[in-house]
Amino acid sequence: MLHYPQIDPVAFQIGPIAVHWYGLMYLIGFSLVWMFGRWRIRRGLSDLTLRDLEDLIFYSVLGVVAGGRLGYVLFYKPSEYLSDPIQVLYLWQGGMSFHGGLIGVIVVLLLFARQRGRSMLEVGDFIAPLIPLGLAAGRLGNFINGELWGRPTQAPWGMVFPQAGDSIARHPSQLYEMALEGFVLFAVLWWFARKPRPTGQVSALFLIGYGAFRFMVEYTREPDYYLGLLAGGLSMGQLLSLPMILAGALIFVLSARRSRPAP
Repeated sequence: MLHYPQIDPVAFQIGPIAVHWYGLMYLIGFSLVWMFGRWRIRRGLSDLTLRDLEDLIFYSVLGVVAGGRLGYVLFYKPSEYLSDPIQVLYLWQGGMSFHGGLIGVIVVLLLFARQRGRSMLEVGDFIAPLIPLGLAAGRLGNFINGELWGRPTQAPWGMVFPQAGDSIARHPSQLYEMALEGFVLFAVLWWFARKPRPTGQVSALFLIGYGAFRFMVEYTREPDYYLGLLAGGLSMGQLLSLPMILAGALIFVLSARRSRPAP
């Protein structure tokens, strides 16, 4: 049994301004997207320009924050926020949803592609391999904050999280997600996107991969206390991941059919 290494959520402070590790993880995540995006453009793996990349990242930040917050409000605590809507703006209190952030990014991709006269899936295929390392940084931020801990376990790497309010060893599910949704998914997508693929298949593989990994890890993650387990004994994270997997599989099959030469 391991004990959570109590980490100060404040990385450093400059006068009255406190810089939190979680905020730094967001900065690191988007910086990695920028760095690897530039690498792909300079290697001729996309005909997007560096200016396109910078614009895409800027608007994606807005999409992630707005979508992530609204998704959390609508998917997890609608009644609480409807009773006091001003709390929606209290970002410093925490509460973000990946699936809501994904919807925000999809809206950004749709608007960006339309403005540039491109296909949304074409732009998605460029950005999809860049996202997992950003997700890994976010999950590391969750671990540093000691939040989103896992279910009880007897595994030797089980960890006691003081924030859970008990002395029970739990799965460090944040690290599982960092590994699978972050590093493994990055490796798979980076390898898959090295060669030309039918438009939409890289985006589809991201949806399938993230949805599948998230669905699996949710079995080790403690359900939200205010929701518990829902239909079929599944968590909200699992129910939201199923449409991702199905949509990804559909896009993958349809893109393969469109790319086949006519008989």
